[in-house]
Amino acid sequence: MALVLALGAGLWGIGHLMGAPMRARLAMLGFLYLAVLAVNLALPAGHPLAAATGGSAGEWLVVGGIGAAIWGYTRGLALLRRRVRPENLTGDEEGPAPFDPERHARHIVLREIGGAGQQKLAKARVLVVGAGGLGSPVLMYLAAGGVGTIGVIDDDVVDLSNLQRQVIHTDARIGMPKVFSAEAVMKSLSPGVVVRPYHRRLEADIANDLFVDYDLVVDGTDDSATRYLVNETAVARGIPLISGAISQWEGQVSTFAPADGTPCYACVFPDPAAPGTALSCAEGGVVGPLPGVIGSIMAVEAIKEITGAGQGLRGRMLIHDALWGENRTITLKRRADCPVCGGLPAGGAAS
Repeated sequence: MALVLALGAGLWGIGHLMGAPMRARLAMLGFLYLAVLAVNLALPAGHPLAAATGGSAGEWLVVGGIGAAIWGYTRGLALLRRRVRPENLTGDEEGPAPFDPERHARHIVLREIGGAGQQKLAKARVLVVGAGGLGSPVLMYLAAGGVGTIGVIDDDVVDLSNLQRQVIHTDARIGMPKVFSAEAVMKSLSPGVVVRPYHRRLEADIANDLFVDYDLVVDGTDDSATRYLVNETAVARGIPLISGAISQWEGQVSTFAPADGTPCYACVFPDPAAPGTALSCAEGGVVGPLPGVIGSIMAVEAIKEITGAGQGLRGRMLIHDALWGENRTITLKRRADCPVCGGLPAGGAAS
């Protein structure tokens, strides 16, 4: 058995030196195990090769069983962790650190924010849906700006094609879940921020329980099903929603807060776009800096929502045309027959 263990260690070491991924190295060990097991099953007892590789198929079957049990346990635990909100994995999550006057001095000297506004940011809890092109600047600016608790939900991993515009991720983190890649950057910008990464897709069975922990939702997703789910849940919880979208050279941002009398997303877009009419970034392309422009506007609107500074985009939509360098703002109207918020009186959330 010592010979087999030495071979296994050698294969693992060679794979490590060659930079082989973990899965490839585990596959090599699996092939070695199967080869050794086949030798011990095929050769008679006492054969020199069988003796050199352990001498008993039964022993290797026991080893394989233990290995399978360990793998099954760790795999099951990983699947469970993906379904549990990370802050509930331990019962003692620390709160956000108090804001640092020196770090946030440029906010504090703004009369529209000041110390009181910065304190509101420190106490705020913002959920960002999507850690891609729009989520990247939103997450970085909210963390750097002093938002105390930031949740981010996304089921994707960093891909090489993302790096042209998703500036929170790096080449070194290709293959890493985007939420954990984003968490590392947010923590480096603001060590006191509480980051709650949810590496999973936002689905109806978790949306309500997830949203209840937050004061504001920022949606930067790129698929219509998730957008409508985010809107419906935000309306049901009475939570303001800042929504942004981009395509090719154009982007748009609006704030939806029907509990306070504004339209909701479904008032403006009652039906998903017909197939082929709204191209995704992968289908139609997108100029690299555009998500940074729109995402930064979304972050500004989030800070305004939290602090009460200025006039936000409630009931209005800002449209940015990067190709021609133009901005325009349109007024949005609430629809009395909206199936999501039509029965919601101004000033109160749906039950």
